[in-house]
Amino acid sequence: MHLYLFRHAHAEEGSRDALRPLSPKGLRQVRVMGQWLRDARAVEAAEIWHSPLRRAAETAALLSRRLRLKVPLVEVTGLKPQDDPEVILRRLKLTENPVALVGHDPHLSALASLLVAGAAHPPRFRLKKCAAMRLDLSGEGWCVRWQISPELL
Repeated sequence: MHLYLFRHAHAEEGSRDALRPLSPKGLRQVRVMGQWLRDARAVEAAEIWHSPLRRAAETAALLSRRLRLKVPLVEVTGLKPQDDPEVILRRLKLTENPVALVGHDPHLSALASLLVAGAAHPPRFRLKKCAAMRLDLSGEGWCVRWQISPELL
């Protein structure tokens, strides 16, 4: 199984954290990242799960369009910044199809660490703005196949 982790793109500042939209910089980040990943044929997901926070939902929708993925966008509990990564791990165990997650740090860093190293803390990975990572599940467990940040594109 393939699992893609995407940290939401840069968002506007604001006091109501859950309602912060993507900034113009964030919109550019998603366009560049999505175009590069599409050209590389690097993402094949059956669903895109995203947190209920606006910036993650916007990142998921724009990313889906840029990748030309015609898959369901699913708002999922357990993807907020401080949520326990075990919640998503339990949900992942119930699916066999490749999934893309769009969420937040420190949650995604803790989730990647839990999957690959067996413990969420201390985190072994750090996903910066609009970073993407692919993990694969094999008979020996989860392993990182690639990680990319928009600064590299």
